Amino acid sequence: MWQFTFSIAFTAPMRGSLMRAPLIGSHVRISEHAVALSCGSKLSMSASPQTVSSDATADVASGAAETTPSKRRVLSGMQPTGVLHLGNYLGAMKQWIANQDDGNENFYCAVDLHAITAPHEPKELTKATYRTIALYLAAGLDPTKSKVFVQSHVSAHSELAWLLNCVTPMGWLERMIQYKEKSQKQDSERVSVGLFDYPVLMAADILLYQATHVPVGEDQRQHLELARDIARRFNDMYCKNKKRGVFIEPEALILKSNARVMSLQDGTAKMSKSAENDLSRINMLDTPDEIRRKIKKCKTDSLKGVGYDPERPEANNLLGIYEAMTGMTKEQVAAEAATWTGWGTFKPLLADAIISHLEPIQQRYKEITEDKEYVTSVLAEGAEAANTIATRTLDNTKRSMGFAVPGDKPKF
Repeated sequence: MWQFTFSIAFTAPMRGSLMRAPLIGSHVRISEHAVALSCGSKLSMSASPQTVSSDATADVASGAAETTPSKRRVLSGMQPTGVLHLGNYLGAMKQWIANQDDGNENFYCAVDLHAITAPHEPKELTKATYRTIALYLAAGLDPTKSKVFVQSHVSAHSELAWLLNCVTPMGWLERMIQYKEKSQKQDSERVSVGLFDYPVLMAADILLYQATHVPVGEDQRQHLELARDIARRFNDMYCKNKKRGVFIEPEALILKSNARVMSLQDGTAKMSKSAENDLSRINMLDTPDEIRRKIKKCKTDSLKGVGYDPERPEANNLLGIYEAMTGMTKEQVAAEAATWTGWGTFKPLLADAIISHLEPIQQRYKEITEDKEYVTSVLAEGAEAANTIATRTLDNTKRSMGFAVPGDKPKF
């Protein structure tokens, strides 16, 4: 099962803004372990939504988005399945941490609703959810700078997904490539409606927070296009003033740089939690002995020496990991690699670097898991903040569709 990870960054529209955001880019890479795939890479935005004048009454009537803070909001999440690995950390979490001081409004969640589209063990899902949150915090997410929550703790995700289901044609979902690929790997009796429908839930995740720009790559481009199509269809069906709609049609977001952490057993395949062979990844909670064993057994080539080379995927991957674990530049690693006699020299150095980097994270993880009240309070605060934003969008959606929203004046 694919790991859901998405990141949303946007400047909030002013009241009455046009719901179609300006295009600023069309292609960036995304993988199962990250959207912004390079440690410390920056989000590039070159335009802001145009605005038209309106008043509050017109906005409520048309279902337009409420005024929201002008600073950028970032939302990202990972499926709580298995244990997070080095690819998750280097590909996404390390960037989250680095960007905490950029003045953004940050929201990070464990997307547990996406984790149940395939058969799962209930007790393991519970543990994996808390484990994922604890690793977020242990890696460096600061609750005073970032809100951390569990997706299912914000019921608006599920509720909006149902509302969007009712305006999304079946044919749109039948064309989704990833559903076709995943359903072929499962017995027809085990393929759930959730697996068929999860792109609508993903669209709800995006649209709920009024994103104008979403990072996507080739494996996710179709999902972004679906979210745009759903937003446009909803606005056309239910918004009285066609210059203002409930939802923004999100555009692709350019990332200035990106990288991928690949499998230890295949330098051409991404590191994955779903891979059957545990030797293919370094889990963030692996012991020093496990890390040394995995690095010792990792796939290498038979060429002389160790160095960066487009034709040597395994070498590039391992050197990239070493670069990230040590904080060295690519040039510094290349210079050091020139002094090594071969893989026998490099592998112990790589294992030691990984162990040294993960040790403080693992120690902090142990402390966090022993303080259950702390985790509970962090999740409660995060869910409350997310709910404030999500409920506003959900209520506007309901009003546009004709629902009687609690607190509104009755109309007869």
